[in-house]
Amino acid sequence: MKGSLAAMVIAFENYVANNPNHNGTLGLLLTSDEEGVAVNGTVQVVKYLNEKGTRIKWCVVGEPSSQSVVGDVIKIGRRGSLTGHLTVTGIQGHVAYPDRAQNPIHLVIPALDELCNTEWDQGNEHYDPTRFQISNIHAGSGTDNVIPGKVQIQFNIRYSTETSEDSLQQTIQTVLTNHGLRFHLEWLPSSKPFLTGAGKLLKVTQEVIQRISGRAPQLSTSGGTSDGRFIAPTGAEVIELGPVNETIHKVNECISVDDLNTLAEMYLGIIKSMLDTN
Repeated sequence: MKGSLAAMVIAFENYVANNPNHNGTLGLLLTSDEEGVAVNGTVQVVKYLNEKGTRIKWCVVGEPSSQSVVGDVIKIGRRGSLTGHLTVTGIQGHVAYPDRAQNPIHLVIPALDELCNTEWDQGNEHYDPTRFQISNIHAGSGTDNVIPGKVQIQFNIRYSTETSEDSLQQTIQTVLTNHGLRFHLEWLPSSKPFLTGAGKLLKVTQEVIQRISGRAPQLSTSGGTSDGRFIAPTGAEVIELGPVNETIHKVNECISVDDLNTLAEMYLGIIKSMLDTN
């Protein structure tokens, strides 16, 4: 993302230097909480712009969308994301006397197995099928002879437009209830799926990538969430174009300098085509 930012700044500087009286407005938005709960950052900026009556017409997000070479993939949307924090309660006791306790780990395993093997939907031409993934399980204090009194589970669902947040929540609540569990389930703010259809921004981006790289980019909605989910509901055309994502979130995350130069050239081409003909 820092590489995308650098490439965007270079593209902006080059365009404005050569087109001081350009037709349009360029905006650069940096956010600090996209990887977290995302309640500030872009959310607040979009709210502010709405209050001011300022409309975003086109948006390019610099997410690392490319797979093998810069520009081989354009993200035209993202799946929704729904996170749950589940606590299942049992009865603490000594492992030597399991009949005097209720192990919440044992109790919840069948329910988790059912949720992991549920077919939520089959996706569609733009989205992969909805997936349920457990991201963390915690119970006990590390003592090997005590049955814990509760188990805490974090899970996330990346969902397509073939299902909804409400239906996912209802299904999960029903499964947990049907297994006779004593539980508390807290839902975190979700991200709605979004999709940008054919429009000027997508057409121009495809043409620019084809001209610079000689390749026709693949259109995709795979991967995690992005701040595009907050901008798309305003009616803006939103696409994502950024560096190769081979090392994202890895030790020694890195990017080729040549790729940054190519990316800056692509961003500049997009700006020229969008503003010069607006």
